Amino acid sequence: MATLGGGCFWCLDPIFDELTGVEDVEVGYAGGAVADPSYQDVCSGTTGHAEVV
Repeated sequence: MATLGGGCFWCLDPIFDELTGVEDVEVGYAGGAVADPSYQDVCSGTTGHAEVV
């Protein structure tokens, strides 16, 4: 298992999903100070979260 941050997870998800040996790719948020933020919250830049795969 690995958690990788690299900008927008919608762009990274398909890349990792097609790698040989990768069984599952999940997207989400890491870090931050807001419990259960929405995508809009994270994109606003005010929560401290990073988008991750």
